[in-house]
Amino acid sequence: MRPVGILGGMGPQATILLMQKVLDAVPAQDDADHVPLIVHQNPAVPSRIAALIDGTGPSPLPALQAMARDLESAGATALAMPCNTAHHYAAGIRAATDLPFIDMLSATAKALSDKGRIGILASPATRLTGVFDHYLDAPFTAPPDDAPLLGMIRAIKAGATAQQILPALTEEARRLQERTDHILIACTELSLAAPLLPQDVAWTDSLDCLVARIVAQAKVA
Repeated sequence: MRPVGILGGMGPQATILLMQKVLDAVPAQDDADHVPLIVHQNPAVPSRIAALIDGTGPSPLPALQAMARDLESAGATALAMPCNTAHHYAAGIRAATDLPFIDMLSATAKALSDKGRIGILASPATRLTGVFDHYLDAPFTAPPDDAPLLGMIRAIKAGATAQQILPALTEEARRLQERTDHILIACTELSLAAPLLPQDVAWTDSLDCLVARIVAQAKVA
C-alpha cells in the first residue's frame, strides 16, 4: 500500500480517532497489511473558530500548506485532513503540492445521496462558511442555536470525554430528528460520541467517509 499523509493538529483526539478507524477498517492478518500513514500532528495550526467565527485570529492556510509540503517531502502519496471546517482551505492546500487531496466533503455527500432530509451537527464555522453547500444537493437543517455545539466541541478540546458530551449531543440530535430524516455528524470532536447515540438515531459520520477513501487511496497501484 502507498502512504497517505494526514494533516492533523486540528483536534488531537480527532487525529487519534482517525488512525484507530483506519486500523479497524482493514481486515489485517499481520502488521504489514495495514495502511501506512504519515501523520503531521501540528498543534500550532491557528484556530479555525478564531479565524472564521470570531475574526480575531490568523488564517490557518499558511500552516496547512507548510504541513502539506512536509508530508510530500516525507513520502506521502496523497493527503487527507480530518477536519470538516478546515476544508474551507482545501483549494489552498491543493495548490501547495501536486499530491491528490482526499476530499472528505465529497465522500460524505456521496454517502448521503439517498438519505433524504439531512440535519447537520457541526462546528458553527462549518455552517457559516458553507463548506457543504456545494456538495449537498438539498438544503440541510442545522440547530437554531450554535452555542450547545460549540460548547461540546470546546469541552472535548479541553479534555472532556465522549460520555460527558453525550447527553447534549443526544438532545441536539433528537431535536433535528423532528425535522429531518438523517443526521450528519460533521465535526470530528463530535465523532468521538457519535457511536454512543441511541440506536434509533440514524446518522452518518463524515470521518467514517474519509476513512473509507483513505483505505481505497492507499490501495491505488
